[in-house]
Amino acid sequence: MENPTIVSNPSTSLGMRVLRTGAPRAVILIRLVVGGVFVSEGIQKFLFPDDLGPGRFASETPLPAPTFFAYFGGTFEIICGILLLVGLLTRVAAVPMIINMIGAELFTKLPILTDEGARQYLHEARNELSQLFGSLFLLFVGAGAWSIDAMLTRRRRLGSTSS
Repeated sequence: MENPTIVSNPSTSLGMRVLRTGAPRAVILIRLVVGGVFVSEGIQKFLFPDDLGPGRFASETPLPAPTFFAYFGGTFEIICGILLLVGLLTRVAAVPMIINMIGAELFTKLPILTDEGARQYLHEARNELSQLFGSLFLLFVGAGAWSIDAMLTRRRRLGSTSS
């Protein structure tokens, strides 16, 4: 449970409010899966450019500059995925990944829904939907007790009470 003096204290910095989490240790399981998939998908955009990087972006999306957007997205997936894995700036890292997954839904999965129907869409979109909702979960609850965010919050709380 969160310390009510920290939550309601208007002098608490924005940075500390972003790091604060009252979520249980079990949140590490969500972080490991969501962060791990993002890191893996980001790396694969670079390793397999024809199938998962610029080649895929050119064939499956209406985005201009598919090479730029594929590598831009891949870089964000790697960086934000690592941040999610270790639980550092978790809420901040979740935001670009939510935007990323909404873009993936709109550009690559929504056409499946309109062209092939709900059954095929739900099958094809399961990864993106899982990543989207996992990222939303982490945005709402934070990194959990076993995270760098929680460690920094505890350290800050201890430092402010000892002065």
